[in-house]
Amino acid sequence: MDTGHRIAQTIATEISARPEQVRSAVALLDEGSTVPFIARYRKEATGGLDDTQLRQLSDRLTYLRELDARRDTILASIKDQGKLTDDLTKSITLAGTKAELEDIYLPYKPKRRTKAMIARENGLEPLAEAILADRSQVPETVAEGYVSEAVPTVRDALNGARDIIAEELTENAGLLRELRKFMQADAFLTSRLIDGQEANGAKFSDYFDHRERWADVPSHRALAMLRASKEGVVTLDVAPDPETGAERAEGIVAAQLQTRSDAPGDKWLRKVAGWTWRVKLSLSMMVELMADLRSRAQEDAITVFARNLKDLLFAAPAGARPTLGLDPGIRTGVKAAVVDATGKLVATDTLYPFQPKNDLRGAEAAILKLISTHGIELIAIGNGTASRETERLVADTLNLLPKGIKAPTKVVVSEAGASVYSASELAAREFPDLDVSLRGAVSIARRLQDPLAELVKIEPKSIGVGQYQHDVDQYRLSKSLEAVIEDVVNAVGVDLNMASAPLLAHVSGLGPGLAEAIVAHRDLNGAFGSRKDLLKVARLGPRAFEQCAGFLRIRDGAEPLDASSVHPEAYGIARKIVQACERDIRQIMGSDGALKSLRAEQFVDDSFGLPTVRDIFEELEKPGRDPRPSFVTASFVDGIEDIKDLKPGMSLEGTVTNVAAFGAFVDIGVHQDGLVHVSQLADRFVKDPHEVVKTGQVVKVRVTEVDVARKRIGLSMRKDGGASSRDDRGKHGSAPRGKPQAKGPRTQNVNHSSKPKSKGTDTGALGAALMDAFKKR
Repeated sequence: MDTGHRIAQTIATEISARPEQVRSAVALLDEGSTVPFIARYRKEATGGLDDTQLRQLSDRLTYLRELDARRDTILASIKDQGKLTDDLTKSITLAGTKAELEDIYLPYKPKRRTKAMIARENGLEPLAEAILADRSQVPETVAEGYVSEAVPTVRDALNGARDIIAEELTENAGLLRELRKFMQADAFLTSRLIDGQEANGAKFSDYFDHRERWADVPSHRALAMLRASKEGVVTLDVAPDPETGAERAEGIVAAQLQTRSDAPGDKWLRKVAGWTWRVKLSLSMMVELMADLRSRAQEDAITVFARNLKDLLFAAPAGARPTLGLDPGIRTGVKAAVVDATGKLVATDTLYPFQPKNDLRGAEAAILKLISTHGIELIAIGNGTASRETERLVADTLNLLPKGIKAPTKVVVSEAGASVYSASELAAREFPDLDVSLRGAVSIARRLQDPLAELVKIEPKSIGVGQYQHDVDQYRLSKSLEAVIEDVVNAVGVDLNMASAPLLAHVSGLGPGLAEAIVAHRDLNGAFGSRKDLLKVARLGPRAFEQCAGFLRIRDGAEPLDASSVHPEAYGIARKIVQACERDIRQIMGSDGALKSLRAEQFVDDSFGLPTVRDIFEELEKPGRDPRPSFVTASFVDGIEDIKDLKPGMSLEGTVTNVAAFGAFVDIGVHQDGLVHVSQLADRFVKDPHEVVKTGQVVKVRVTEVDVARKRIGLSMRKDGGASSRDDRGKHGSAPRGKPQAKGPRTQNVNHSSKPKSKGTDTGALGAALMDAFKKR
């Protein structure tokens, strides 16, 4: 079986597909096709592999190709040494992981001069062989014959023999595999405080004296302990149970030497096995398992971040409506920016209703003027400092509107990342003459209109929906988050004549360079009249057009299909379907039941199979359908505005702001997000919180415990009246977002709000270590 077929077989098993599906997908990826394009427009070729399967396929393809490249390097190295045998070639060929491959290569890997090498140079290899061959002999007696000028004593001779045997053991792939399996099942992770670090490491107090089975350590605890270790607060160790585990490990090593009797040689070899475990193998196993723990925890954290980001980007848009964005502030004022229905900035102002100016009447007058002048329908209020005071200002102002005038809907939105965008080169190019603080108000307004279009302008790590993001592999994190953005952007589709360059950059086949070229062409020549006009853009050739065209929309253009997800390559078959209805295409598009008299099978040909035809049917009936949910808000309860207003037993509505491995954080409008521990998410056992909730979801919760001093709020979504539960690390908790504010009117909280955790954030259920982790997100 050649390499390509072997890789295809391996991946097919892992993603529950057929090898021929994998081979087709690999060929398309190698040609430069993107995952969204393959998933949407090449279903016949791949047998309908979805974007999740294709992402996994792409990742594994990279890994397995790297594995094969390393395999070839190792085979060449051993062959050059003249030590390659048929059995060794077979073992290397069958190695399924990089770790297994490196285990096999250990004895042949070039290395610095070792004690075992020196012992061999001193003629002690025959001594080691003699002891192994005849266990009845007393090793000390045998060693007397190997004393020389280079080996002055019997002890030196035996130590040399021990070094030779120990090196062979540490390079034994079978032994390493068995020890690894034993350690993964039975080892414990132990965390101990370093003397004198109590004060500096108070936030990690849960881990000053902590021990749990390595295999059971969840990612959030692992990352917390790894951070504590990195900061010099605790020491970490991975080792078997000190009472029984070490003896078992030594026994596994001794079994490789077949020490079955009480003969002198066997007794000595058992001592060698124990020494080899304690001095050599235990350390290497500890390092390996620590690396595995870090990798496992990072992958889990990256997965959580990616899921939360996907949910946030898929959040419902409020729509193309004139919006007033308010970026709250006290001393520096409340920054106001008005954007029209298309997101274009039309007005700005700075209001000073609070100290030191206290110009409340002036601020109210300014807001009323902006509402009247620009026909404001939405007011987006950032959730940072002075958010509650600004809510009250807006509510009081709306009460001043003349009767008969519909008041705009006010919504609290996350301002996470708004300051990052404001100071970015992108914002500077878009608003070169606008103050940085006012740019933030523009971002707040736009992210209410269309969270996806605005959030793609911000580095994902600044959006605030991950855990321990600074402690994970930054390349892997960025790659994962970029994949999420690409999938969401292409699933939703992009208006070619409205989209910004950052949004276009995530469209299949484009990237930053072509996105900038498209915007430049649009600015110079006006709106695109059709998708095919894209070919007039500099450097955008047929290949890029093929990849991107289906994901770009042109509303009210000459070609109705340009507003749909039907790819231009399939316009011919779409028109055949329309002609069969004997109606105008515009009458059919969006008309439920217009195609009921037709069967998709009628239109299958050599170029387009049944999956594509069915997609065209669906798209003609619901052209350009946005997969995002309808816009809804959570209503806060009047009078519940501060943690002190909460009482156990209260039922409230809130918005999920973050989902972690241990539960979900929910904004209930009291300055701290409460924590619904995983055990309180449902009346059944929940292994993964994402099974029940997602970021941006509006949920009903019940308060189970309130700790005002530590700003911790325990919540429950269970319907069985379950009491507050505690996990093995402590109480439920909450995520404070700032200092308590004065009571004020309530507002709606949009379901895509994802509030950044401020300093002092506390997860409660995981104690101070997790509080620190979320503080640094």
